Amino acid sequence: MAKTVLSVDDSKSIRDMIGFTLQPKGYDVIGAGDGLEGLEALASNSVSLVVCDLNMPNMNGIEMIQKVREDRRFDGIPIVMLTTEAQKEKMMEAKQAGATGWLVKPFDEAKLVAVVDKMIGGA
Repeated sequence: MAKTVLSVDDSKSIRDMIGFTLQPKGYDVIGAGDGLEGLEALASNSVSLVVCDLNMPNMNGIEMIQKVREDRRFDGIPIVMLTTEAQKEKMMEAKQAGATGWLVKPFDEAKLVAVVDKMIGGA
């Protein structure tokens, strides 16, 4: 059975690119437009990994990570931040919130696949 990746980003084109990158590798990809939608998608799907933007309306990525980490149902689900931000302070804030990894946009497709494969063991 394919593993599901939840892509949370307010940019539909980024969500689509993540899908176009991971689906041919055997992953199912579902999308959400902000942290609130991401939490809803996480609660109603069997998700193996989350790829999450930092800057989004309604609930940003760090707030979403904090909410996910507070909910025992989601223990062990890796969360990768995918953002244009590259400041060390933001990276540390995300890590303290519970992020597992960090990729900078525009993302390298091979690097995204390698990170996802490493974290959830391939499709």
